[in-house]
Amino acid sequence: MTRHARVERAALCDTLLEVGPDAPTLCGDWTSGDLLAHLIIREGRPDHAAGILVPGLAGRAEQAMADLRSTTGHAALVDRLRQGPPRWHPTRVPAVDEKVNLVEMFVHHEDILRADLGAPRRSVSPQMVSALGDRLALMGPMLFRKTRGATIEIATAKRWTRVGKGDDPVVQIHGRPGEIILFGFGRQAVAEVELVGPPEAVETVRTTSYGF
Repeated sequence: MTRHARVERAALCDTLLEVGPDAPTLCGDWTSGDLLAHLIIREGRPDHAAGILVPGLAGRAEQAMADLRSTTGHAALVDRLRQGPPRWHPTRVPAVDEKVNLVEMFVHHEDILRADLGAPRRSVSPQMVSALGDRLALMGPMLFRKTRGATIEIATAKRWTRVGKGDDPVVQIHGRPGEIILFGFGRQAVAEVELVGPPEAVETVRTTSYGF
């Protein structure tokens, strides 16, 4: 079985080495070095990683990231990320890794690649597209849970999935799985998707604050 999460992790690490620690990203004012530190803290220090999800603990995570960057060089941090999580971490199990890390690595890789809005898009293999499609099929309801005033239909080449119920007008999101994932993670400005539906509902979906 191809471990797509590992493939994407390696590709992200190659990009991080290429751009260095000071490249812009789509994650607010974070640089590529900040994003790298975030990923290492996320899977290596659960005591600090709680700040990623709990706003009241965000300062702890930010301080841990700053400390990590100040004590360890960029290349060494990239190597640490490339090696994967500690031996005790659940994502050492391949099936768990695919579920937890494929989308995380993909989205943050694109956060670096697409920070330059004029940069050409990379080519994603059909196998990776299919793996992302499998994740999208499971994650769709969570990604678009904030939608109000519209019912989402996710339309890819292989699947057509409705998210939500009720009498709200339907907005179809057409695109490759990775692009729809980026849209659902709040990267609407760079996601290459087509929204089809009543204009007001389309505008609602286009401007909803998706992401985590």
